[in-house]
Amino acid sequence: MKRIYVPTQSGTDWQRLLGKPKLHWKKGRSAMSAAACWEGSHPGLPLEISSLLDSCRDSAVTGLELLLAIPEWEVALPGGETVSQTDIMAVCRNGSGLVILGVEAKVDEPFGPTLGEKKAGATAGQLERIAYLEKELGRSAPFGDEIRYQLLHRTVSALLTARAFHAKVAVMLVQSFSPESNWRDDFDAFCAGHACRELSPGLFEILGIDGLRLIVGWCKGDAKYLDVELPSAF
Repeated sequence: MKRIYVPTQSGTDWQRLLGKPKLHWKKGRSAMSAAACWEGSHPGLPLEISSLLDSCRDSAVTGLELLLAIPEWEVALPGGETVSQTDIMAVCRNGSGLVILGVEAKVDEPFGPTLGEKKAGATAGQLERIAYLEKELGRSAPFGDEIRYQLLHRTVSALLTARAFHAKVAVMLVQSFSPESNWRDDFDAFCAGHACRELSPGLFEILGIDGLRLIVGWCKGDAKYLDVELPSAF
């Protein structure tokens, strides 16, 4: 994974970073909707994200200034060669310091397999990774089999990136452009599996994390971006 980045000229520049650029670059899907939203919100955070964070009135995450947003940010994890690829990893700041904000964009795409499905026939490396993720999330016992695996590694990716930047706060947000809030129940189940403190509706702090604060949340993306069609780079 390279650590040299250049500014985008338009949302189309995001396409080449996707795991499957031609397959995933479609109007009304999360990749294109997120690219259009973030490019349209520049130089700040999307309004729904800043509004959600400001709603908790916690000085650690209110009034954030966007310093840098990197599409398809890769984080290496133990137990295999596959990286966790976060849709947007943003470096932000306010008067309290740096905040790392990892964003998982969704429309109707699910969060992938459950832990039960992932463990069925898993290799030793895959089981090692699951155990590592659970430990990083402060678990003294495994999550239930119904929890979605993607929510674990996206949250830990934000946590590890915050440590790398010496940030005091890591945030993992689901930015859902789905009018029906598809898969919200999976997010709620993930939160219920922790010792969480509700900061405001849709925003929770996971307690018991060493060294920094870890916050997860769900926000409704602006549905107007479902109708935006960005050109293809291919």
